[in-house]
Amino acid sequence: MGGTVNEDLASERSRASFNSEDFTNWWHGGADEVAEKRRNEEFYFKNPKYHSQIPLHYLSHKELYEEMVRQGALMLGDMKELRGPAAKDMDYSKLALKLRAAGVLGPSSPYGLHFSMFLPTILGQATPEQQKKWLKRALRCEFVGTYAQTELGHGTFIRGLETTAEYDVRTKEFILNSPTLSSFKWWPGGLGHTANYAIVMAQLIIGGEGKGMMPFMVQIRDEQTHMPLPGVKVGEIGAKLGLKSTNNGFLGFTKHRIPRENMLMKNSQVLEDGTFVKAPVSVLTYGTMVFVRVSIVRDMSIRLAQAATIATRYSAVRRQSPINPDEKEPQILDHVTQQLKVFPQIAKSFIFKLSADRLLDTYTAVTGELAHGKVDQLPELHALSCGLKAVTTTDAVAGVEICRTSCGGHGYLECSGFPNIYGMAAAAYTYEGENTVLFLQTARYLMKAAKNPDLSPTVAYLKRFPQSASLARWDGSIPGIADALEAVAAAKIHIAADSVDRRIREGLKPGDASNASGIELVAAAEAHTRAFILRAGYESTEEITRSVSPALAAVFRDLLELYAVEAAQKVQGDLLNFTTLSRSDVKDLQKRLEAVLSRLRPNAVALVDGYDFPDVVLRSALGAYDGNVYEHIFEDAMKSPLNQEPVNETFHKYLKPFLQGASKL
Repeated sequence: MGGTVNEDLASERSRASFNSEDFTNWWHGGADEVAEKRRNEEFYFKNPKYHSQIPLHYLSHKELYEEMVRQGALMLGDMKELRGPAAKDMDYSKLALKLRAAGVLGPSSPYGLHFSMFLPTILGQATPEQQKKWLKRALRCEFVGTYAQTELGHGTFIRGLETTAEYDVRTKEFILNSPTLSSFKWWPGGLGHTANYAIVMAQLIIGGEGKGMMPFMVQIRDEQTHMPLPGVKVGEIGAKLGLKSTNNGFLGFTKHRIPRENMLMKNSQVLEDGTFVKAPVSVLTYGTMVFVRVSIVRDMSIRLAQAATIATRYSAVRRQSPINPDEKEPQILDHVTQQLKVFPQIAKSFIFKLSADRLLDTYTAVTGELAHGKVDQLPELHALSCGLKAVTTTDAVAGVEICRTSCGGHGYLECSGFPNIYGMAAAAYTYEGENTVLFLQTARYLMKAAKNPDLSPTVAYLKRFPQSASLARWDGSIPGIADALEAVAAAKIHIAADSVDRRIREGLKPGDASNASGIELVAAAEAHTRAFILRAGYESTEEITRSVSPALAAVFRDLLELYAVEAAQKVQGDLLNFTTLSRSDVKDLQKRLEAVLSRLRPNAVALVDGYDFPDVVLRSALGAYDGNVYEHIFEDAMKSPLNQEPVNETFHKYLKPFLQGASKL
C-alpha cells in the first residue's frame, strides 16, 4: 500500500480519534491472526505468478475460468499447512473461513466449494472409516470435490429433489439415476469442469420404497484423464450475473453405480442385506447447510465492508456540489445525505460480524451436543440460521447497491469493484435457501414458540409480550430499542399465529392456512430475526468494549447507535402501532441519527482502513488505499483490449464501407 497518497485521504487518516490498527486486530481476531493474514498476503499477492497480466474483467468467460484454475492450483500447491504434519490436527470446518478471509480462495474460486461444503460434509456425515479413506486425500487436494444438492427443478425444497440412488442388494451397489431433465443437479460450484468427485444428495430407494434424502460420495470423472465416467453427464451451466469464474455445473446420471460404502453413513446406514437403519434425528437439515449459512452471514459482513471501503474512500477523494455557493466544492463525504448512504453499511458490517460470531458459537455448541445424542437445540439453530441468512443477504444486496450508486457514474465501471461484490451478494440471496422460503421455515418454529415461549432463549421475549393488543413502553436507550423490536416481533408472531388458527377454524387445511397467512408469517420471521440481531449486537458490543481501547470502544458504540436508530426508523410504523413511541420520540430519533453520523464522520476512513483489505483483494480503482482514483480509472481503461491498437479491424470491415455508402445516398 505504498506510493503517493491522495492528500484528502491522508488528511482523513490523520483526523481519526482511534488507532485503525486496533480495529484491524479486533476484526480479524487478534494481532497474531492479523500477522498471519499479512504473511499470507505478502506471499500470495506480491508474487506475480499468481496474477493475471490483464485485469480479470477484460477476460472472456473461458479465459477467466482458466485463469482462476491456474491461480488456485498454484496457491493451493504452495499452502504448506495442507501438506505439513499439522494437517492432521487442523479444524477442517474453519479452514474454508480462513482461506476466504485471507482472500486466497474467494467465493469466485472454482475450488471454493471443495473447502466450504465438500470437506465439512465429509466431517459431519462420514463414518470414521470413511473419513480415513477420503478426508486426508481431499484435504491434500489429491482430488477436487463439490456438493451437489440443488436441481434444475428443485432447490430449497429438499424433499422434492428427484435424483435417485436405488440399492442393488445383489451387487451391494447404489444405482444413481436422473429420471427427468428437472432432476439434473444444477448450480454446484466447481462442478462444471473442475471437480472429479461430488457429494450427491439423492433419494434413497430400497426394495422400491423411498427412505428419504441421503448423501453419497460419487466419483464423476476419471482421476487421470478427467473424462466423465460412464453414466455421468456433466458440464457447466453458462454465464451468470456474478461469480463468473465459479464454474457452476450440471450433473445427471444414467444407471451410474457406486459401492455401498459410498453412502455417507455417520447418521443413517444401509446394511449389506438392504436393511435401513434410520438416524435418530434428521440431521441432514442441520448439517452442512447450517454451517454454510453461518459462513454466509460472515461473508455478507465482508461484502458490506468491501463496498463501504470503496464508497468511503471515494467519497473522501471526490469533490463536488458546493454546500454554500461561495465556497469550493467539498468532499462529498461532507454531505450528510452521502453519510446516510455509506455509514449505515459500515455499521451493518460490524453488527453482522457480531451476529455471525454468535451464530458460529451456537453452531459449535449444538453440533457438540449432537455428538452426545442431545438434539434439543437443533430446531432453534435451524430457525436462527435461516432467519440470519435471509436478513443479512437482503441487507447486503441493498447495501452494496447503495454504495455503488453513492459513487455516481464511476460506480458503474467494472473497475470500481462493485459489479463483482454485488454479484457475490446477489448470489447469496438465493443459494443455500431462497430467502422467503427461509423466513417461512423460521416462522414455522415461531408458531410453535407462540404456544410455548419456553422453547428457547431466543423466543423468551414472548413471555413479556403475551398478546399483540397491549402496547410496550418505549425506551429510547439501545436495550430499550431492542425491547421495542422484540415487542414488534412478538406482536407479529401473535398476529401470524392467530391468522393461521382462524383459517383452520374456517375449514382450511393447516398447509393451506399457512400459505394464506404467508405474508404475516414472513413479517413475523423477519421482525424476530432483526430483533435478535440488535439484541445480540448490543450484548456483544457491551462485552467487546471492555477489552479494546477506550477510543475504539467509543467508535463501536457509535456504530451500534447508528444501527439501532436506523433499525428503529425503518419500522417506525410498527413501533407506533405496538409501542408507546410518540411524535416527539420520532423527532428524537432523527436528531440522534444526525448526531451519530456527525460523530462517525472523522473516523470513517480509519474505520474502513481497519478492515485491512489489500488493493489486490478489493480490486477497485475507486477504493484503492492511495486514493488516486482518476489515475487508476484511466490506467484500467488503457488496459482494455480495445485500446491495444489505435484502429480496430471493424473499421475497415464494416464501419468504413458503411460510412462511405452512406455518403453516396
